[in-house]
Amino acid sequence: MELSDANLQTLTEYLKKTLDPDPAIRRPAEKFLESVEGSQNYPLLLLTLLEKSQENVIKVCASVTFKNYIKRNWRIVEDEPNKICESDRIAIKANIVPLMLSSPEQIQKQLSDAISIIGREDFPQKWPDLLTEMVNRFQSGDFHVINGVLRTAHSLFKRYRHEFKSNELWSEIKLVLDAFALPLTNLFKATIELCSTHANDASALKVLFSSLILIAKLFYSLNFQDLPEFFEDNMETWMTNFHSLLTLDNKLLQTDDEEEAGLLELLKSQICDNAALYAQKYDEEFQPYLPRFVTAIWNLLVTTGQEVKYDLLVSNAIQFLASVCERPHYKHLFEDQNTLTSICEKVIVPNMEFRAADEEAFEDNSEEYIRRDLEGSDIDTRRRAACDLVRGLCKFFEGPVTGIFSGYVNSMLQEYAKNPSVNWKHKDAAIYLVTSLASKAQTQKHGITQANELVNLTEFFVNHIQPDLKSASVNEFPVLKADGIKYIMIFRNQVPKEQLLVSIPLLINHLQAESIVVHTYAAHALERLFTMRGTNNTTLITAAEMAPFVEVLLTNLFKALTLPGSSENEYIMKAIMRSFSLLQESIIPYIPSVITQLTQKLLAVSKNPSKPHFNHYMFESICLSIRITCKANPDAVGSFEEALFMVFTEILQNDVQEFIPYVFQVMSLLLEMHKNEIPSSYMALFPHLLQPVLWERTGNIPPLVRLLQAYLERGANTIANAAADKIPGLLGVFQKLIASKANDHQGFYLLNSIIEHMPPGSVDQYRKQIFILLFQRLQNSKTTKFIKSFLVFINLYCIKYGALALQEIFDSIQPKMFGMVLEKIIIPEIQKVSGQVEKKICAVGITKILTECPPMMDTEYTKLWTPLLQALIGLFELPEDDTIPDEEHFIDIEDTPGYQTAFSQLAFAGKKEHDPVGQMVNNPRIHLAQSLHKLSTACPGRVPSMLSTSLNAEALRYLQGYLQAASVTLL
Repeated sequence: MELSDANLQTLTEYLKKTLDPDPAIRRPAEKFLESVEGSQNYPLLLLTLLEKSQENVIKVCASVTFKNYIKRNWRIVEDEPNKICESDRIAIKANIVPLMLSSPEQIQKQLSDAISIIGREDFPQKWPDLLTEMVNRFQSGDFHVINGVLRTAHSLFKRYRHEFKSNELWSEIKLVLDAFALPLTNLFKATIELCSTHANDASALKVLFSSLILIAKLFYSLNFQDLPEFFEDNMETWMTNFHSLLTLDNKLLQTDDEEEAGLLELLKSQICDNAALYAQKYDEEFQPYLPRFVTAIWNLLVTTGQEVKYDLLVSNAIQFLASVCERPHYKHLFEDQNTLTSICEKVIVPNMEFRAADEEAFEDNSEEYIRRDLEGSDIDTRRRAACDLVRGLCKFFEGPVTGIFSGYVNSMLQEYAKNPSVNWKHKDAAIYLVTSLASKAQTQKHGITQANELVNLTEFFVNHIQPDLKSASVNEFPVLKADGIKYIMIFRNQVPKEQLLVSIPLLINHLQAESIVVHTYAAHALERLFTMRGTNNTTLITAAEMAPFVEVLLTNLFKALTLPGSSENEYIMKAIMRSFSLLQESIIPYIPSVITQLTQKLLAVSKNPSKPHFNHYMFESICLSIRITCKANPDAVGSFEEALFMVFTEILQNDVQEFIPYVFQVMSLLLEMHKNEIPSSYMALFPHLLQPVLWERTGNIPPLVRLLQAYLERGANTIANAAADKIPGLLGVFQKLIASKANDHQGFYLLNSIIEHMPPGSVDQYRKQIFILLFQRLQNSKTTKFIKSFLVFINLYCIKYGALALQEIFDSIQPKMFGMVLEKIIIPEIQKVSGQVEKKICAVGITKILTECPPMMDTEYTKLWTPLLQALIGLFELPEDDTIPDEEHFIDIEDTPGYQTAFSQLAFAGKKEHDPVGQMVNNPRIHLAQSLHKLSTACPGRVPSMLSTSLNAEALRYLQGYLQAASVTLL
């Protein structure tokens, strides 16, 4: 694409259309942009637009499109074409920083993100001048520019907080520190001075405090991996200023908004984080500063109000105390009983209260409430922080703390009992306190794994939790119902099984509650209970114990999906999946109604898939319905196809990318259920599965290969007779896959199925070409994974067509090629093959080469006979060779850049492992002994003499064992 006004105009029009709410206008525009994004100059046209366009909406749209384009295409993936040409890459890096700094804030943020995506790939090696360019801008004195630099630096360096230690990372951080630490410190000091100069100028303070927040965040990132020498030497400057900022209160920076945290709160909470980092990781160096930070943060906690805008600040401040009280050498600060009582009374209890804002979230923003409360994304809620502080204090002071809180819990419960409808929040706080006191260690998968011995959980459950869940109305006191259900969920390992069984009908009943939180918690609790393990690796709760509740459970679960706000509730769908899996054949009578409801749901969500987890569990549930029903009645497969194919066709026609990999997996499952020929409905689809566009998307490859394998297993003859013209297409897919290091194993799966199932005549003309392609790949890039797959393939070929055919095809490509393959690949590498079936295929194939290939006995190949036998005995007896050359270590990782539907394996669509030599050979060692016996009968005396001259003693000993086990001798 030329950098021309005409192209800028075209691009503007299409960008406008992508904002249109009407899909008929929006979709074609998105498709057009997708089709041109590979063109040279496309990113530069976007940058020109966001700089020069007169319309703000186009500027913003161009900046977002540019950022997403960079996200999808910047990374260079091995074996895949480079999606952005080199000249564009150079131009982008040359222009993006100045452009970002001169743009308005909204666009600056998008470009800043784009820089950090590019930086992740190119910095520092391919973008060495980025840092210098950024640091030089600190001198500009223009805080719009400075904040742009700080924002970009923050998005570039924040990954240091979660990267694993490595030499490469350390040298990058060192490079950054050398260039950045001093200018950052000088900027910090200068900004603080400017704050006092402009103490009465509200608008100047806003800009300066935005800078201080970013500086504090950068401090955290640069100090996270280790304490840098520079910051240790300058700790006095940083800590003294951090301390004074913590105690600062400027009326001009206070906000009237009760919800949104202001700049002052955001800065103080980041400083609490920084202090906690030093207290935890660098306690020795930080010791001189610690007491004054504890005092300042304590005062902050006691004087800060209950408004939502202070939540982050309060929770970070409490987290600071929690991290300090867990360290043995700060223990003395908390030993005094009065200190403990004061912390409990002034910090923990007030921050455990259920506030009006929490009640509002519970009712009106339930999804966010659930995410915070259930999934532990409530890291920055007051309750979570208070709970962590309780745990921290219990580490050294479990007795006294439990004693103090028991008093609180009892008085709260008494308050509640006086007037439940007014005082229910007291009971809520009591339950929360008991939970945080009792739970020492918790995991998402198993609930509480370690509990406080001083709290009687079952007694509390029977006296205070069950009565709420047994009350007549499922809609009364919804917060307490949710607390009760959560209590069962958290303490499921501590509460005895009989109490859990009493709870199950109560939970099923609460699936009907109007409150989204309550019916979601009920579904989640059932799902968790159904996954608990009992003795002998079975489930704790059995299908027999669930028998009386099957109908009401399924009815209420599907009804819950019709409740307002829960039409795509992933917890309910997961509970449906888990119920099917637990109940197995007890669900068969309900399948007709269930599959209708699942298909309707699938059709509805395929219009606009937005909840990946919900969708995944929905497809798992469909697979379970098929599996369970067809296990009892294999002929039922037809009725599932009838129910599902119409929706599947629609999904494929509308190219619903998120669902296509799932559809292929379900179709494979259905097709594998067929015992005879392939139904015509599948054959009609076959040509479409070979379209190159489907294979462009990484996420489609594994399920598509499996589906084609199912076609080959069930209908090789049909394909050979009715669709022979499609065989080149099938081999074209194999050729594409084999060229990629990431997907070559998938290419071999497909090739192995072609060799195993297709009638020999139908692939005769292509065989030599297949081998030539494999040799080309071996020459260009030989990886361990490729070698393993190649070995399995040539042995499978040998089993299918005979050892002589294998030798002939190799030698027809190049004279003596067969010997080279034996000597250079099979003998040295066979030890690397892994997997029961794969090893068996190789053993049977090599046995055939040794015993059914005349050239091995009387040509120059004979010298390889004993080394090959030795390698085979090694395959049987030696440990697998799992060494991988260093440079290959990372190849396998499917790292798809940007957003692409990655492949999500459906657990319940799993494929049984297929053993192509199962019928023929049971024990490959015995098979070797019998085959050698047969060979020695054909040419007496030859085999023993070959063995005695060159097979090593240990291998010979193993071989004698095989011969004895097979009751045969060598002549």
